[in-house]
Amino acid sequence: MKGRAAVIADDKRYVFIFLLFPAIFGITSAVTHYSIPEEMVAGSVVANLATDLGLDLKTLTKRRIRLDVISNRKYLDINKETGDLYIAEKIDREYLCNFKTSSCFLKMDALCVENVACLISLKTVVENPLEIHYVEIEVTDVNDHAPNFAYKDVLLEIAESTLPGEDFQLQEAKDPDSGINSVRFYKLSQTEYFELELRENGGEKKVPVLKLRKLLDREHQVTHSLILTAVDGGNPPRSGSIIINVTVLDDNDNRPKFSQEFYSVTLQENAPVGTLVIKLNATDLDEGQNGEIVYAFLKNIEKHIYATFDLDQTGEIRVKGDLDFEKNNVYRVGVMASDKGQPPKTSNCRIIIKVTDENDNGPEIEVTSLSDVVPEDSKPGTVISLVSITDKDSGVNGKVVCKISDNVPFELKSSFKENMYSLVTNAKLDREAVSKYDVTITATDIGQPPLSSVKTLKVQISDVNDNAPEFLHKPLELYLMENNPPGASIYSVSAFDKDLNENAAITYQIIREDRAKSHMSSFLNVNSDNGHINALKSFDFETVKTFQFHVVAADSGTPSLSSNVTVWAVFCCSRHAGFQS
Repeated sequence: MKGRAAVIADDKRYVFIFLLFPAIFGITSAVTHYSIPEEMVAGSVVANLATDLGLDLKTLTKRRIRLDVISNRKYLDINKETGDLYIAEKIDREYLCNFKTSSCFLKMDALCVENVACLISLKTVVENPLEIHYVEIEVTDVNDHAPNFAYKDVLLEIAESTLPGEDFQLQEAKDPDSGINSVRFYKLSQTEYFELELRENGGEKKVPVLKLRKLLDREHQVTHSLILTAVDGGNPPRSGSIIINVTVLDDNDNRPKFSQEFYSVTLQENAPVGTLVIKLNATDLDEGQNGEIVYAFLKNIEKHIYATFDLDQTGEIRVKGDLDFEKNNVYRVGVMASDKGQPPKTSNCRIIIKVTDENDNGPEIEVTSLSDVVPEDSKPGTVISLVSITDKDSGVNGKVVCKISDNVPFELKSSFKENMYSLVTNAKLDREAVSKYDVTITATDIGQPPLSSVKTLKVQISDVNDNAPEFLHKPLELYLMENNPPGASIYSVSAFDKDLNENAAITYQIIREDRAKSHMSSFLNVNSDNGHINALKSFDFETVKTFQFHVVAADSGTPSLSSNVTVWAVFCCSRHAGFQS
């Protein structure tokens, strides 16, 4: 382990009600919360999880403590000897929590909302007895990215007749960091002709706008070179710059004007290619080519917009690619209208395209089995498996109802966490009646139309020694002829056991009478494996005509179960005597 990281252990607990489970399965009702900065070195200790959970460090290895993360990557792990929760792989908050959408759905079960906590949910499992504890790791942002512009420089062509007060939207800087570490302000290099203004963009961030403050004179100065710098709010702050090259052009008196500066459009998810999004309209007071308008996307929009939408020169924006609400639910588009004058004049408008969710994702079922087999003497309420349901859709399309197949001795118990269930027994099990169950779990969302997913869990019932050996008939009778040869087999008993393996392995013995050594049972012997009974001496009909003895059949289970049968022996003087039961 490397040096212990400075982390904050938050004692905040979430109160909930959890339905009763047997004492052999313990599921905690609290969530232990820690806060760590991103980019911690692998091996850094977050906290001693065993101590915080109240576990005995001396028994950790024996209890096989482990950490389950719902993900293809394991960012944290636990030392099974010391109980330390440590960083297994360096965590990049910007990779884990991509703020391009209002929330991200990661298999890691990370909940990420812009300017809200980025959480990693962990599940700690301890055996002998089984305990399950939930842990949340909040990954806080560090200022490890500088603001960045998509291009190193940009060219602006401005007519010399442009009046002071005219503005030109500039390229917006991007910063993967969040909160205070993201872009906070812009600054412009010193110039007497231009000033910088920040303007609302339909969200929390503002876009930089270059505003002309003084008339340009092409004859005096043809080009102007400006530096726009974006600065974040980190400590120390980071910054990025772009060069703005302004070329002063000759007159084109009027520039195109949009009917409005800001447009808002709503589109259904999965709208087919070719769907009309909006028809833009800009006008130009000039005549001829100076009044003819063509449209184009601004160069500073995000690249995926070009793959999703198409804009023709008449101002029609149509769907070009797939619209997936789960990947991107808002598009911010900038469009420039240019006339055909020499030099051309332009104006810009901003468009917010909002995508509404469609029920196009079915629920996903994940099952964590606590054991491959379940003993048949398990009490009602015993936890068999943990079931987790996720649905990438939002709203009612993401609300899920879960149920299991009928006529099985199991039921689903809701957890304190939404869409988390425990599969538990709700009746007594009998392996001799049913040795295995196919439990079908069905998850259905409440979208229109609803979508469902099905998963079948195979539950094997293991045997316990709950059946004693049985004899088919009680009592038994046998007829013997006198003067039988000593050592010969005179009879055979047989019992059966409904259990399996050693629980059904039967041995036999004769109960000896203590009161008299001369009792007839002392002259009999039984094979313990097959129940064959031998006479150790010849019997005389004139001496004894009938007697009884008892045979015990015992299985090899723990504890052993047994039953006995009484055998009545009757002597016949005829050599045609035989056995009867």
